Amino acid sequence: MVKVDLKSKPYNLNDQQIQWVENTLSELTDEEKIGQLFFNLFFLEDDANFNDNELTNKDILDKYHIGGARFQGGNGQQVQHLLNDLQHNSKIPLLIAANCDSGGNGACKDGTYIASAAQCEAAQDTKVAYNAGYVSGQESSALGVNINFDPCVDILENWRNTIVNTRAYGTNADTVIKYTNAFIEGFNQTKDMITCIKHFPGDGTEERDQHLVLGVNEMTPDEWDQSFRKVYANHIDNGVEMIMSGHIALPHYSKKLNPALNDEDILPATLSKELITDLLKDDLNFNGLVVTDASHMLGMTAAMKREDYVPQAIAAGCDMFLFFNDIEEDFNFMLNGYKNGVITDERLNDAVRRILGLKAKINLHEKQANNTLEKDEKALEVVGCDKHIEIQKEAADLGITLVKNTLNQLPIRPETHKNIRLYVIEGEKNGLYKSDDSLTDNLVDILEKRGFNVTVNDGSTRIKGKTLEYRDEVDAALVFANIVGYAAENNYRIRWSTAMSNEIPWYVHEVPTVFTSLNFTTHLHDATMVKAYINAYHSNQISLETVVDKIMGESDFKGVPNDLVWTNKWQAKL
Repeated sequence: MVKVDLKSKPYNLNDQQIQWVENTLSELTDEEKIGQLFFNLFFLEDDANFNDNELTNKDILDKYHIGGARFQGGNGQQVQHLLNDLQHNSKIPLLIAANCDSGGNGACKDGTYIASAAQCEAAQDTKVAYNAGYVSGQESSALGVNINFDPCVDILENWRNTIVNTRAYGTNADTVIKYTNAFIEGFNQTKDMITCIKHFPGDGTEERDQHLVLGVNEMTPDEWDQSFRKVYANHIDNGVEMIMSGHIALPHYSKKLNPALNDEDILPATLSKELITDLLKDDLNFNGLVVTDASHMLGMTAAMKREDYVPQAIAAGCDMFLFFNDIEEDFNFMLNGYKNGVITDERLNDAVRRILGLKAKINLHEKQANNTLEKDEKALEVVGCDKHIEIQKEAADLGITLVKNTLNQLPIRPETHKNIRLYVIEGEKNGLYKSDDSLTDNLVDILEKRGFNVTVNDGSTRIKGKTLEYRDEVDAALVFANIVGYAAENNYRIRWSTAMSNEIPWYVHEVPTVFTSLNFTTHLHDATMVKAYINAYHSNQISLETVVDKIMGESDFKGVPNDLVWTNKWQAKL
């Protein structure tokens, strides 16, 4: 076992902070130590409750002694109220996390989106990534968040991978290091915040989603050392406090570390001593805290019985366990794993010491003692403030990318292309992260204010009508793909409304046609026929207005695509 050193990086605790950690640890019961290992997921939406019980927030804190919290849904005021209530009722202050990979919108519904990782890369300017991190820290901190479960430091090598398509900062280690360093530098401008990078040992090499199946990184040890090792070594050297382990196997490295392993012995990193203790904590000398990815994901659940893998995650070297399935059952699975020796005293105390050490590093115990832990409603003024909106505008201007315009069909302006046929292609309707219901109305409003006549296409029919009539009625076709989805498919691709729907770009040689993606960057795979293609990265109002300005020629396209946008299809470039 690799033991934590609280005086060394990333903790760097002073004697008083270490004394609080040791005093607190010595006073905890076994049940309280077990509770510290868990992050609980709190919901601010009535229809989304993974924990089917009637427990109040205070009940959860008093009975299960959780060490951390994350939340789902809610605006800034609702989130702040929840987090204040949790901190107020917790004996030991909580680590509270949000997923802010592109701005404050990862912490609350009214937070400010700045730029996804893909947009940061396209902007070719580290200030966009810096600003995304800066706004993430400022706005999430105002709610009471103290950990960011981001940035994603995966390397996007496989264009078919959509789980990290927009969350990866590049296709090689150097690019990922460049932009994630900038993001973290911006995030660290907010005091007393912790960064958690993910998903160790590295996503982006295959096309499947670890939410749905065991993720597998098939790199050889030499290949991994020349790519993902560089990324993790960089951030460990820079003092990153937390690393999230993915439900991703690294079989060739696991077998190098333990030649006795057979294929059937290979486990995801979250359950693998070889990958967490031997590779990450020992070989890479990571002295911080390792948290599992969400424990309801199939990459973990398919490995063994839940009563076995709950304690096995801690025994393998992870220090915190992300989310309960059933809170009472999982708590007892962990407690029984300790009582049965799966988790040793030494391993349990080391994990809790790492948890308390991070709480001490950001002075949560002192804030609790002097009643400054809870946030004032006035702090919410930073959420969506004018400064952040200006940052958002700059990021949209720098990032939006013209991938191709091979027939020189741009600009599209009302003086020359008055009558627009608008096609809106959407993804999941009722998913965890569903597309914006107001998108079509917003686009119509923006285009009509610019002077266009807009007709929204009805994609429910296969009838295309007379071609010459279409040419007479339509001066240009604008297609906006807002394919958004999460953990319901291994890959998210364009799905047309019906078989041979009239929205499929059959019209590319009839009228000028411009295709804009508002999320994934690789839709040319399914729309190789379009001759003008744009990646705009998001459907917020500023992004929509900016991309329309650029389509009209009011503003230059500044973003630069990576080679994966061509999806290895020669015809995509035509």
